[in-house]
Amino acid sequence: GAAAGDYSPNAALNVLACIGNKAEVVSGEARGSTGRVTGKHGGIEHVMIDFGPEVLENLLIGDKILIRSFGVGLKLLDFYPDILVMNTDPALFDSLNIKAGEFLEIGVAHQIPAKIMGSGIGNTSAHSGDYDIQIFDEKAIEEYRLNDLKLGDIVAIIDSDASHGWIYREGAVTIGVIAHSNSVVSGHGPGVTTMMTSARGRIKPFQDSKANLINYF
Repeated sequence: GAAAGDYSPNAALNVLACIGNKAEVVSGEARGSTGRVTGKHGGIEHVMIDFGPEVLENLLIGDKILIRSFGVGLKLLDFYPDILVMNTDPALFDSLNIKAGEFLEIGVAHQIPAKIMGSGIGNTSAHSGDYDIQIFDEKAIEEYRLNDLKLGDIVAIIDSDASHGWIYREGAVTIGVIAHSNSVVSGHGPGVTTMMTSARGRIKPFQDSKANLINYF
């Protein structure tokens, strides 16, 4: 383990960066170009950023990128503490397809059962990293349209509570974004970075084929 007094700048970046935060290249040939944070990948502890193809062509290993982190501590006062928000820029939250009443209704591209979720279980916090969808069962792939998953899709994980790390809890709902693609390693698959969670089921997802970050940025 780390010695007393040790710290990790990368761990701080992983917690403080929020989906939707502006990222600016501040050195190299692509200096001045901007993109957006799209998620976090646990294990290797990467912050995922989307840049346009013309920017990627000019990026080199070692170029510096400044993320203007904003959103940690965001609370929905009308729903708190029944709904916890994490990893989400408030400007992105305002752009989501949301209807607020007794429940927070939100449009999602897919609804996925907690029973097929894998890597990420055991983490003590969902404020960094991600929670993988296992794509190994042909029946589940067909039933939940998992072949149609896209990077940036907003998804609901049913019977999942991410309040203190990801766990199975009947009636709970977790909302997240697809941050990375598939894997052939057991227990792994497309990664979901958490955006909000309700242990008490105060979130109600509804189908929205346009629920993808590309339509909100």
